[in-house]
Amino acid sequence: MAYNSEFMKEAMRIAVENVKNGTGGPFGAVVVRDGEIIATSGNTVVPDNDPTAHAEVNVIRKACKHLDSFQLKGCEIYSSCEPCPMCLGAIYWARPERVYYACTKDDAAAGGFDDSYIYKEIALDGPLRFIPFENKREEGAGEEFALWQITKNKVKY
Repeated sequence: MAYNSEFMKEAMRIAVENVKNGTGGPFGAVVVRDGEIIATSGNTVVPDNDPTAHAEVNVIRKACKHLDSFQLKGCEIYSSCEPCPMCLGAIYWARPERVYYACTKDDAAAGGFDDSYIYKEIALDGPLRFIPFENKREEGAGEEFALWQITKNKVKY
C-alpha cells in the first residue's frame, strides 16, 4: 500500500461538493482496500441531525458494512482533513493500516471547526470538564465486565 493522490483528490472533491450542495460540512473521506475505493462519504451532521455523522465515521460505517466486518484490516483511510478527536477514536477502533489527510486541524480551526478545546477537556478529571462527568457507581456496576471475562463465545475487538 502506497499513497495515491487520486484517492486524496476524491476525498477533497467530496468535501467541496458537500459545501457547494449544502449537504454537509467541508469534510470528505474515502476507504481504500487493495487499490480500490470501497466506501466514500462526506460530513452529514446537519442533514442527518447527528453530531457523530462526520465524514470519517460515516465512511467507516459504510466500509465495515461493505466488508461485513467491524474492522478495516488491510484498508487505508483518505480524509480531506486531519480527523477530530471523535473520529480519531473511531479510526483506532476500526484499525485501518494507515490514514492520510490533506488539511490539518489548524486549517479546520481557521475555517471555524476548532477542536482544540476537546483535546484539553480529555486531559481533565471528569468533574472539572466544561460538561461535568460524574462517576456514580451503583451496586452491581461491573457485573457486565465480569460476565464478559468468563464468556466463552465472545468476539474480541
